[in-house]
Amino acid sequence: MSQPYALVFMGVSGSGKSTAAEAFAEKMGWPFAEADEFHPKANVDKMSRGIPLNDEDRWPWLRDIRDWVSQQSQAGTSVVLTCSALKKSYRILLEEAEADVRFVLLHADREVLEARMQTRENHYMPASLLDSQLATLEPLEDDEPGVIIDSQHPTEQIIVKTLKYLGI
Repeated sequence: MSQPYALVFMGVSGSGKSTAAEAFAEKMGWPFAEADEFHPKANVDKMSRGIPLNDEDRWPWLRDIRDWVSQQSQAGTSVVLTCSALKKSYRILLEEAEADVRFVLLHADREVLEARMQTRENHYMPASLLDSQLATLEPLEDDEPGVIIDSQHPTEQIIVKTLKYLGI
């Protein structure tokens, strides 16, 4: 491995990013970060009111994530993080980090996503924003460094599929 990894578990809200990413980070002993923690208060307030973010809201947030990944990589540390990374342009920006950035797109049917969102507690993203996220999602393309995994698989299977994709 020439550079440390930055493994980004991505997808819409409710896709299981946090569960899979935390389990993967624990298995590998890599630091874990939630991209949501990088949002400025204005973004959180906007989403809490059921208002979707626009690109103007997202660019500074994504640059902060990219810069954190670069700092970790410069210290020789591989990381695992969650980030919706809904558009290819967002992923391109994240790939600017000084790390071997890879994406794991967790996919699930809309009904599964909505059910998950309605049952979780202490999360500012209302289920009413699911459709706007699904409309914004640009799935990984062949030229992107990533893999698509069905998030309805048990977490351990998601980890095994991710390790296989990484070749480790």
